Amino acid sequence: MTKLEGPDPLGPLAAEVPDLAVAAIAETEAPDAPEPKVETLRDYLRVVYLRIRSGDTGVLPVVAGLLLISVLFQSLNANFLSAGNLVNLLIQGAVYMLLAMGEVFPLLLGEIDLSIGFVSGIGGIVTAELLKQSYGWPWWAAILAALIACAGIGLLQGTIITRLGLPSFVVTLAGLLGWQGVMLLMLGQGGTQPINDNVVNDLASGTLTPAASWIVMILIVAAAGARTWLAESRRRATGLVAPPASLTLLKIAAMGAAGVAFVLICNTDRGRLLPIKGVPWVVLIVLGVLAAWTFLLRRTKFGRYVYAIGGNAEAARRAGINLSRIRTLGFMLASFTAGIAGIIYASRLRSVSTALDGGTLVLYAVAAAVIGGTSLFGGRGKAMHAVLGGIVIAAIDNGMGLQGYSAAAKYVVTALVLLTAVTIDAVARRNATR
Repeated sequence: MTKLEGPDPLGPLAAEVPDLAVAAIAETEAPDAPEPKVETLRDYLRVVYLRIRSGDTGVLPVVAGLLLISVLFQSLNANFLSAGNLVNLLIQGAVYMLLAMGEVFPLLLGEIDLSIGFVSGIGGIVTAELLKQSYGWPWWAAILAALIACAGIGLLQGTIITRLGLPSFVVTLAGLLGWQGVMLLMLGQGGTQPINDNVVNDLASGTLTPAASWIVMILIVAAAGARTWLAESRRRATGLVAPPASLTLLKIAAMGAAGVAFVLICNTDRGRLLPIKGVPWVVLIVLGVLAAWTFLLRRTKFGRYVYAIGGNAEAARRAGINLSRIRTLGFMLASFTAGIAGIIYASRLRSVSTALDGGTLVLYAVAAAVIGGTSLFGGRGKAMHAVLGGIVIAAIDNGMGLQGYSAAAKYVVTALVLLTAVTIDAVARRNATR
């Protein structure tokens, strides 16, 4: 495979609409086809309506489902939407969100990674082992070593898949079994490795001060608002479909209102014996990973190539994209993100043990990504979809736990939600094709 040089063969459409399979579009449409003219809010809403009718529903189904779940569980238990339970729900769902964001990379490529549940366990164990008094590594070095080890696992599995041409399902299924065995060997007969480092333990249980929570919220909203304004202004200036300036300002105002509401919830005292206030650190970690992977997928050449390969691998190959390299990097990023999730999981429990159920974690990761809107067929999805899907999974688990339902009932309900999400995805693809 020769290295891609010169101007991007996928055309300017790739940079503007990366969620579409750009290589497939390049073969079926003229690259310079004019977009509908948008001058007023009515014009923009008409374009949005046409996109929804064509199957591009975006996050609407998962947002509607989340609202429905919230209303249902709140009607059954008044504590569901309490400040303490909402913050607890986000902390519980952080592992699902992170694992789902890792799973998004293989899914976008039309692949799957079944090993990330136990790869996350490897990340937690490496961190815990290096923090033992016998090794005495500083917390940051232990975390870095764990993430490098997890990325190496992704590199190994991705190389086997791309160089030997083996199905990702089989290779990562072998990884699920193999890394579970490695995890058991590393833990030894004791079966549990505690974590005594306060910084690592605070990753999941620590919080910012109320004042720091407000400062961080203002900075995040300001950065997100500026990015939104610049991006949509640039689209308007180049004649691409974009909302009117008034709607952009309304979006930024909504971000600010959501940020204020979130900080108010987190700053409510939710402690029982001791006061607990402030935004949890783990929320900032999830937002940081979300921002990084969103930028990588939407604003870099690598991200555009991922969407192109998932949409039409043969067209991407003919365009000069190195399929093996991009796929291998995708599996590396999946395992790297799983390592982050494993460290958060270990931080929350303040230990790592053989009780870690990597098989269930990977199933929840795939379910969260698909429920959020990532396509199982490749070429469509975002990191944000994984976060929303993770919240849905956590909300179902939390809400049914408040009602005292058994684990069996939780699995059945999660399965029904997943089946609904896949059905919506299949119908959307059929409408798009039509």
